[in-house]
Amino acid sequence: MPKAKLVYILSLRNAAADKAGQFIDYKGEPRYMKSPLEYLAEALDGTPLGDAYSLEGIVFDDDAQSPRDQAALADYGFAWSADRKWIFPPDLRAQGRLLREMLHPVPSAYRRLPLNAPERAAGKSAFERALLDKLLTLQADAVVLDGLLVILDELVRPGSRLYRKIVNIHPGITRLESPFQRRGAYATLDALHGAQGQKVVDWQTMAKVPTTPVLKTGASLHYVDNGIDSGEVIYDVLGTDIAPDDSILELRWNNFNRSLFPALHQGLALLAPHL
Repeated sequence: MPKAKLVYILSLRNAAADKAGQFIDYKGEPRYMKSPLEYLAEALDGTPLGDAYSLEGIVFDDDAQSPRDQAALADYGFAWSADRKWIFPPDLRAQGRLLREMLHPVPSAYRRLPLNAPERAAGKSAFERALLDKLLTLQADAVVLDGLLVILDELVRPGSRLYRKIVNIHPGITRLESPFQRRGAYATLDALHGAQGQKVVDWQTMAKVPTTPVLKTGASLHYVDNGIDSGEVIYDVLGTDIAPDDSILELRWNNFNRSLFPALHQGLALLAPHL
């Protein structure tokens, strides 16, 4: 059976916020922050997942002309360099290929426009077309999103070339019926506040109301639709206990290792026969 060609898409600025590829302080001791991409590269080389998939490319949407992206990536830059930090070890390989040589920029430059700018919709559409062109060039059979800070629309509509071939790994349970459900960009922070008996009702003002503490969180691999983490779940793992005194990076480290990596691995294994 031929391998499915896999393309990975992320926002470098999200990986930088996680301190990916670096050591973080974990309750007074250093722990290495392995990214989902680094985990996947190792799994493709060391587990049967490598018999099902070949990694063809890594796409990132960060915009080197954006002052906001420049600030977010001040420590990392927009490409690997020997004199800077990077989100994975410089010699990391997957299936014999150096990951740092598999990177492809497709900047979401429309984000420089004001939210109410009339040109923004056309810019978003142009970005999705450029992203589709790159994915078709890489002959993608499946696409994994990891921390992409853009909501896709045209690429995930029924009838599109990659419909139900784009999946997202999310650091939270996305099933609405679950008492542990955490969707959106603030899923980890939402879970941390929940463990402290608080519910954030406005992320702009950080207004909160008291709630019953929820002391667990998890991760989900789900199909991508044009909502916010609302696609059909392929596999999820509720494996992360939350300590109310966790920092956000401590909780991220725990959740990556206890829930997100297993959800990514098992979800991709379940997806493979459907490609």
